[in-house]
Amino acid sequence: MTTTLSTKIILPDNYHTHDFFAFHQRDKQNISEIVEQNKVQKGIIWDGKPAELTIAINAKNAHIQLKIDGNTTDSDERLSALASHMLGLLQPVHLFECLYQEHPIIGSLIARQSGLRIYQSATPFEALSWAVIGQQISVSAAISIRRRFIQTVGVQHSSGLWCFPTFKQILNHSEEELRQCGFSASKANALIRLSQLIESGKLTLAISDDEQDIQQLTNNLLAIKGIGMWTINYSLLRGFNYLNGSLHGDVAVRRNIQKLFNQNEKVSAEQAEKWLAAFSPWKALLAAHLWRQESSAGY
Repeated sequence: MTTTLSTKIILPDNYHTHDFFAFHQRDKQNISEIVEQNKVQKGIIWDGKPAELTIAINAKNAHIQLKIDGNTTDSDERLSALASHMLGLLQPVHLFECLYQEHPIIGSLIARQSGLRIYQSATPFEALSWAVIGQQISVSAAISIRRRFIQTVGVQHSSGLWCFPTFKQILNHSEEELRQCGFSASKANALIRLSQLIESGKLTLAISDDEQDIQQLTNNLLAIKGIGMWTINYSLLRGFNYLNGSLHGDVAVRRNIQKLFNQNEKVSAEQAEKWLAAFSPWKALLAAHLWRQESSAGY
């Protein structure tokens, strides 16, 4: 039995439709996401059941549909909340742009990219898992590991799309099985430990944007061996709509700060951290503007 939910969202005039689709088009083998023309189809888990999420954008409207393999008691409102999250519509980017549109250094950058948002993973856990996978390796290598991970640990929707694994599914697999997907021992153990803490209730990924909540989550994640500040800040950026993480350790961010100042010397992580600090609470959004200089997909 298939249950279908649907809803529609009106998008801002300057919405970056191309960038939204580029974010979901990183894996060219299309095992869990398919981007065709004006829509993305993505496999997700909805109340423990495989589901196919479709977001189609026409003119200024996003049309969202969810086909679930099984029953659900949910209404369209929850689907609308998920889509708004993934589309980055929960971020007050207009306020950021108003504050800095006249800034002597970043004003022109922001003007060129007006409306830029941080497109979100379907869940904070997906963002955190991807950040763990991507630690200290190339994007292409991370995509390959992610693909094998999804096919080993995840489940398929009736459409054929693979659904990104949940922490419960990870707990059914061993470190060795994750290693065979390409994980290092450190990454495999970090992901398993993360899943165990969520299962036990000692760690929750459903938090507010309050700074105390963010700091508590940061401290809890730092206590997991194999998870550091880059992983946490990236996860906050892509999974929690948190726009104040400092991505000063990111090579692309530092490279684009160097270009912004038109200087020959490389920018160190310490220099980048100090410069970004002046733009709190928008440091991560500014980092995204810097990323956009190189890639519409971000990272």
